[in-house]
Amino acid sequence: MLMMVTIIAGCAGRVPTLGVENDRLAPCPDSPNCVNTQAQADDKHFIAPIKYTGTKEAARLRLLEIIRNTSRAHILSSTEDYIRVEYTSLLFRFVDDVEFYFPEEPVIHVRSASRLGYSDLGVNRRRVEDIRERFSAADVDR
Repeated sequence: MLMMVTIIAGCAGRVPTLGVENDRLAPCPDSPNCVNTQAQADDKHFIAPIKYTGTKEAARLRLLEIIRNTSRAHILSSTEDYIRVEYTSLLFRFVDDVEFYFPEEPVIHVRSASRLGYSDLGVNRRRVEDIRERFSAADVDR
């Protein structure tokens, strides 16, 4: 029993130092378990940013609503131009760190990365695409 608890607790990994520095989210590691909208020169990690119309604050509130209605998402930080979320997998309790950055232009930059392991089988990419789809659908509904 103790061994199983130790294994499961170890799936969370160390909390990385993240955030925005010089208008940039942290780059992805070499492993394929990360996507980043600011990795334009890197096809393996690049994913398109989320575009929006209207105000930055309205987009931020819409995104927060989507995150709050997502299972196993825990918002760690939310400021006027940055949101940080931890997503925990259901079975093994793996943690993914997801950041959203709102620069002055009407886009949301995103970085989504697994804390542990090498491959995530596309989970981070699918998560960002799902958020983009829900965000766009919310935009149409308004």
